[in-house]
This record gives sequence, C-alpha cells and structure tokens, in this order.
Amino acid sequence: MRDPRHSAKLTLALSTSYLVWGSSFLFTKLAVMNLPPALFSGIRFVTAGTLLALIARVWSGSSWPSRLIDWRHVIIAGFFMVFVSNGLNTWAMRYLPSNQSALLNGTSAFWIAGLGTFGRRGHPLTRSAILGLVIGFLGAALMLLPKEPLSAKSLLAQAGVLTACFSWSLGTLYYRSIDTELSSLMFMGLQMLMGGLMLLSLGLVHGDAAHWAPNTSGLMALLYLTFFSSCLAYTAYGWLSLNAAPALIGTYGYVNPAIASFLGWQFLHEHLSGTQLVGMVVIIVGVSILTLPGGSLTDPKTLAEPKTQ
Repeated sequence: MRDPRHSAKLTLALSTSYLVWGSSFLFTKLAVMNLPPALFSGIRFVTAGTLLALIARVWSGSSWPSRLIDWRHVIIAGFFMVFVSNGLNTWAMRYLPSNQSALLNGTSAFWIAGLGTFGRRGHPLTRSAILGLVIGFLGAALMLLPKEPLSAKSLLAQAGVLTACFSWSLGTLYYRSIDTELSSLMFMGLQMLMGGLMLLSLGLVHGDAAHWAPNTSGLMALLYLTFFSSCLAYTAYGWLSLNAAPALIGTYGYVNPAIASFLGWQFLHEHLSGTQLVGMVVIIVGVSILTLPGGSLTDPKTLAEPKTQ
C-alpha cells in the first residue's frame, strides 16, 4: 500500500537536496576563488560533522559508536563520500566553470541507479525508472557537449569530477548495505567529521595555512556550505539513502545541474550553448518521469524500500 506520509517525506528530502546542492556549486566556486580548497573543505566538514553529531546525541538521544565495526563504517564512508568525492570536486572547481562541474556531477545518478541493483539491498529498476534514466542520460550527454576546445587542465579536472562521482556512488551504496547501530544523523555527522579530518590533514601538509587569507566572499561561501549544504542537505541525503530506491536518490544529479547553470549564468556570467540548454530541458523531463505521480516516487517498490535501522 502507498504511504502518503512517506511520499511527502521523500518529496521534502529530494527538494532539499535539489535546491541546496544545486546552489552549492555557486558557493563552492566562490570559496575556491578565495580560499585554499583542501583547508577550506576540511574546516567545513569538521565543523558540520561535529555539530550534527552533537545534535544527534543531545537532541535525538543517539548513542556514540560503541563498536569498532561502526567506526570502520564511518571512516570508510567518510573516505569515499567526503575525502575523495568532495576533495576532488572542490579541487576541480578551480579549473572548471560551476555549471560544467555540475553537469559532470550528474553522472552520479547513473552510477547509483546501476550499481544499486546489486548487493544485499539491491533494488530492481522499474520501467518508469529505466525510461527516466535513459532520457536523463540523453539530456546529460547533450549538456556535456563543450562550447569550446578543452585545455589539458580542464580535461584533468573533468576526470577528477568523474572519479569523485564514482567515489560518491560507492559510498552511498556502501552506506545502504551495512548494518550499524548508529542513527542516520549520528552516522552522517561522524562521517563528515572523519572525512573532514582527512581533508584538514591534507590541507595542512600541503601548506594551505600559509595561503589562508579569508575575505567576505570566502567566509560567506564557507558558512553557507557548512550549515546548508553539509548540515541540512547531507542529513536529507542520508535519510534518502535508507528510505528510497537508488534510481530516485540519484535524480538530484539531474536537477542540480539545471539550478547550478542558472545561478552560474546569473551571478558568475557563465553561459551554456543552445545544445546544452536543450539537454537541460531533456533532463528535467527524465526527472519528472521518476518523481511525478505514477513514477518511481509513488511506485510501491520505492515505498517498500527496507530500512537498516
């Protein structure tokens, strides 16, 4: 049977991921233009992770990890979803426009949906999910067509983003497959803390502290990414990882590029070609098939997704 309350929670969590993470590309671009990437990311995730873990403990009454296996899960997820994924994405933003970085991040949807059919909690793709993924893939292909020849640095940065997307997908599916006594909020907080400590260590070893010269734009971007992108959106995504099908989880990778491209055009004067704009529209159609009534969002297979805790 369909559960309207669960469907409403899915819609709210998806909307949060769409809007906040779609705008995060603009703020990340502003941040890397003003702050050392690894050090800034480390501060962001250590702060957000500590705050979420404390909220989970004090407000929700969640317990701290009491088993070594839970610490291992947190460290592994933090490595894939924060250190590798965010670290590479942030570094790549120094060489790519925010809209192009967002477009490449759309490939996460395909990895999550495809790899999500395997494993103990493998989730089969419905017909509407397959149709939405195919349409979304075509739209992403159109949006990836470059406006102008790419430089060697741009190609390397693109490869970094694609690697980051694969790492993010592996971390997502790892989180779905484990058995843990930790609440979702506690897990996400400690995951960010562990990944943030890795990034912070990398930044300090790299000598980022010597180049730390914060200004208004950089600090505003850091605050937004810490409290909205990390605390709010990561919490919503953690809930989705346990309560929605992989094909539906991955739809943020379709919508975010459209939001990021609009904001990049509006505030950073970035532009897309006509073909890329058509691709954006095609992507929205694919997402609609997955999320509107009658699609994966209201499919019993989605609503019946088992929880791990």
